[in-house]
Amino acid sequence: MYRFDIEQKATKRRLTMEIYPGIPIGDKRGNLVSVYTASAHLQLHFCSGYVTSKILGEVTFIGEFDGKLSGLIVEKEGGCSLYANVDRKLLSGDFTKLGPEVMLSGIALSLSDSILPDTSSPSKAVRKSRSRS
Repeated sequence: MYRFDIEQKATKRRLTMEIYPGIPIGDKRGNLVSVYTASAHLQLHFCSGYVTSKILGEVTFIGEFDGKLSGLIVEKEGGCSLYANVDRKLLSGDFTKLGPEVMLSGIALSLSDSILPDTSSPSKAVRKSRSRS
């Protein structure tokens, strides 16, 4: 288990993130990411990859099942966001055609498109992590 405590004193934001690689989850094994804040406990089961962004100061953890994505975003400033069951097609579509309440999840998870398997060609390699500046 890996544990990270993130605190931003100026904004009084604080969170703890724990990463459990390859643990039993039900009758399968997978990666679990947990985030604890003063008012929430968020978990991403079966995390399959992550993307870091130095410019945004965040890391996005991704899990995918049946064409739906869930993403847990942890900011270096102590913030976090969770997007669940987002249709993968939203990441590569035209964001301007989406309503604002749907657009945010597509934009937030669009960085993860680079680590997801290419579903148009089964021979393309899967990339599990990537750093973006």
